[in-house]
This record gives sequence, C-alpha cells and structure tokens, in this order.
Amino acid sequence: MKRIFSFSLIILLILSLHLTAQTVKLKIIQSTDEHGAIFPYDFTDQRDINNSLAQVYTYIKQERAKPEQEVLLLSGGDIIQGTPAVYYYNFEKTNVSHLYADMMNFMKYDAGAVGNHDIETGHPVYDRFSKEIKFPWLAANAVNKRTGKPYFKPYAVFNKRGVKIAVLGLITPHIPSWLPEKIWSGIEWDDMIKSAQKWIQIIKKKEKPDLIVGLFHSGVDYTYGDQAADEDKNENASKLVAQLVPGFDMIFVGHDHRGWNFKEKNSLGNDVLILGATSSARDVSIANCTFTFDKEKKLWQKEITGEIVESKNYKPDAEFMEKFKNQFAEVKNYVTRPIGSLTGILSSRESIFGPAAFSDFVNNIQLELTGAQVAFTAPLSMNAKIDKGEVFVGTMFKLYRYENLLYTMQLTGKEIKDYLEYSYKLWFNEMKNVEDHLLSFEYDEKGNIKYDNRNRSPLLKNQYYNFDCAAGINYTVDVSKPVGDRVTISSFSDGSTFDLNKKYKVAVNSYRGNGGGGHLVNGAGIPTEELSKRVITSTEKDLRFYLMKWLEKNKIVTPKTNGNWKVIPEEWWQRGREKDYKILFGN
Repeated sequence: MKRIFSFSLIILLILSLHLTAQTVKLKIIQSTDEHGAIFPYDFTDQRDINNSLAQVYTYIKQERAKPEQEVLLLSGGDIIQGTPAVYYYNFEKTNVSHLYADMMNFMKYDAGAVGNHDIETGHPVYDRFSKEIKFPWLAANAVNKRTGKPYFKPYAVFNKRGVKIAVLGLITPHIPSWLPEKIWSGIEWDDMIKSAQKWIQIIKKKEKPDLIVGLFHSGVDYTYGDQAADEDKNENASKLVAQLVPGFDMIFVGHDHRGWNFKEKNSLGNDVLILGATSSARDVSIANCTFTFDKEKKLWQKEITGEIVESKNYKPDAEFMEKFKNQFAEVKNYVTRPIGSLTGILSSRESIFGPAAFSDFVNNIQLELTGAQVAFTAPLSMNAKIDKGEVFVGTMFKLYRYENLLYTMQLTGKEIKDYLEYSYKLWFNEMKNVEDHLLSFEYDEKGNIKYDNRNRSPLLKNQYYNFDCAAGINYTVDVSKPVGDRVTISSFSDGSTFDLNKKYKVAVNSYRGNGGGGHLVNGAGIPTEELSKRVITSTEKDLRFYLMKWLEKNKIVTPKTNGNWKVIPEEWWQRGREKDYKILFGN
C-alpha cells in the first residue's frame, strides 16, 4: 500500500513539475473576405490565378503537421458572396449542401465571424449555411429581436494543451444602411463597443480564459465615411474596441481589405495586437503565441507576435483539388453558358473619368426594368473589361459584382440634383486650371499623391463605387465650380421639362437605396428612417440576375454612351482625364 501511495505521489510531482515548466506554442490563422475564392481559378475571366483557399490549405496542413505547436483556424467573414462558385450554390443549386460549407468543414475551421456580404445573400442562404457548417459562426451584436439573444453564436471557447482561449465575434452594425430589411428581418445590429463591453465581462466571469481573441468583421479606420469616434454603430470600430475595451489580447479584423499587423494600447496601457488579412484568399494573418506557465502567479505568461503570409507562395493542395473537382467542373460549366453577345468593348476604366458605355449599359437596363424616369449607377469594378463577342454567365460578374436588389424610389427633382452634387463631390476635384487633376486623390502631408502600401496603386480620396452618374436626364458637371454648385440639369433626355419641385421615379440599387455611400442621406438630405418609405417597388432577385435575363432576351447588344451628360470646361476635363488615366493605369 505504501509503495502504491509513494508511486502516486511521484507521478503527481512529475506532472506538477511538467505543468510549471510547460511551454505551449499556438498559431492562430485568420483568413477573411475571401468572397468565394475557393479555387486557383477565375471563373469570370476563365483563367488560372495564384490566390485561393486551396493554396491557403497547403500552408495550414504544413503548420498542423508541426508537433511542437497547436493551430486555431478562424474566418473573418464575407465568404459566400463574390464569385460564381458561391453564387451558384447560393441561388442556383440549393438542393445540396453548400460548396463553401463543405470546403470549410474539410479545412476544419474552428470558428468564423459573419460578414455583411454573407447577410447580403438573404435569410434562406445564410440560415441554411449556418446549419451546414461544423463550427460556430459568430456575431454577438447581431441580436434576435424576438428573443433578445444573439441570432448567431456570440463566442466560442477552445482548449489547447491546457490553455483556454475565448473568441468573441462581432459584425459591422452598418447593415441597415446597405441592405433592405427583408434580407435581415428579425435582427437588430448593436454597437460594437457596447457589445464588446458586455460580452467580455460575461466571458471573463463565466469562462476565465487565458487568452481573449476578437474576431471582427469590421475595419480599422473609424473615420471612414466622415464618421466620428463617438458615433453610435460606427462601421469600422475594431481599433476603437481595442482602445476602449480592456481584456483583448488580439483582435482579428476584416471588411476593409487592407491587411493589418500592428499593436494598439488599450485604456489600461496594455498592448492589443491588431491583425487582418486582405481579401480573396491572397493571404492570411497569423498570431504566433507562446505561453509559459508561471507557477508563482498560477497563470500563463504570453508572448504574441503577428505576421502576414501570402498564398501565392504555396501550391494548391492536391487533396483539396481532388475532393472538390466535381463541384469545380459544375461551376465551370455554369459560367461558360453563353447568354448573348456584344458588338464592342465595355470597360469600367472609362467610367472612372466621365460618361461611359459601361455605366450607361447598366443604367439603361435599370430604366427599362423599372419604368423609372431617372437611374443611378456607379462603376463597381475599377478595372473590368468585357471584350466584344460572345458573353457568358461568368462575364456578368465583371459587369456587376454584388447581389444588390433593384429599387424604384420616389425623389423630388431637387433631391436628384443634390444626389448628383454629392456624387461629384466625392468623385471630381475642384479644378483650378487646365493643368489640375480631374479626380480627387488622397494626398500626404507633403502634397504628394498617396499610394496603397500593399499594391502601390494611387489612392483616390473616396471609393470609386460611390461615383454615381445618371441616365434619363441631360446635365452638365462644371468642375471649375465649388462643390454644391456644379450640376445643371437642363431637361429629361426625351426633351421634356425637368422640374426641381416635382416628384419622379428613380431606379437605384438596394445598397444605395438603403443609404449606402450617403448619396440619399447626406446628399439628397433624406432622413435614414424615411428611406424605406420612398421605395415604390423592389425586385425579388438580385440585379445581376435581371441583367443576365435582359441580355438573353436581346441577344446582340451594341455598347454606346448615351451622351446625356458631360464634364465642363471640356478642355479641362480632357487634359485632366488624360493625366489621371496615366496615374491610375499607367497607359
């Protein structure tokens, strides 16, 4: 009996010594904003590419194979929107499990945050997807209106060799500003800072974790869109949460596609590592964590560093490609179905600088579909080109990137003018002379144009997808005049009188119609709560669906500009356009 007792004491002593000296290495890998980039193949352009989750998986398998470390794999959201591969399984083939759910289960994701573009797919899609994935999909501040509890899971807890990790998920609360209510009916989107303050206390009290991770589908720049730090429901509040809500060891961000790896001080003076990958599976962000158990304090001491790893440095995983080869072939067959043809080229580049066939193509179809008198659209791609000849299903994803619905809204003539004034404020510089820039660029403190650190492209002051032009009316934009006094509407394009005091039917996409970009709220001056009352009709399906059906019906289309608007002084516009085209595109 004594021998057994002594032997047990020795075992306990060995285990105790092992624990006190134990070191645990943990690698947390975050992919985010993949927008359906599953395969190393562009289904839109029908060509091989060097960024995909198939390549990311090669890196993940490599890291999981290392016996000295544990791996936690996280997703930052915006995953089931953006490529024909996910569109097909969202809306076309819905009688089987979703390709993206199968893929994430195969890759063994541990947790994910819900993104705004995931919500954009609508209840039938994201509710089904949520049931098919085998990991918690997190969004603590997406609250079920009926129950008052989170609609998705708020947080997840993991144990890696005795280290307890809690992951809190949050989503940007700006969804009502972009998406129609029927898409997110029954959900309330709470402020991220307030939600973080609430849930981190719950996590600390209930779970007592050794590491607290924020997994946010929200960006870093809280001033984006002229927002203030103290503004309720800030779109990009990730850094604000790091600063104002003590307790987080690190925060993984998404939504802004920028790529981040820096430390921020919280209100107690402690470092919070902020990490974020960019988009389309080009890279993953990594937190390298080393835990050493302190027997005196009876807690884990933590060392945390960050890095970004690019997928282009890895080959697609053969097992991955074999596993999903049938789905790949099916999507490829879907996107190569011909639906019509063009007699000329459509290029989104031209629409960045003024009147263009690319924008007018969309606007004219919007007018025809809705019977509206005026239509607004913006270039949703900076550098999309559709060549003359046969047009396929996949081609339409270049023309129109997002699953927006099409609204018909009621606006007054003055609201239409103010809407345009706001758009051209974002878009064109106030030119002082013929040698000045046409576009509004972002400048550094020395007055030089700023460049994106990631791809060395020049930065515009505002996003090109907010550069709306109109069809159905004739107007000029005088870039020599100050903001607010540039747009002159002379008539409707059929020659009839345009009256600032009358009400008209206007076609816009649902993103804009719900306040996205600020054109209706900040420009036209319509209160956010009144926007839904202005909606006369809405399509049931996304605008791209109707664009495809229109092209199938019309078969052969000749791209052309309407000639209904122009930029003046014309010489200034031509010189500014030529200069800025070279800056943006280099030729």
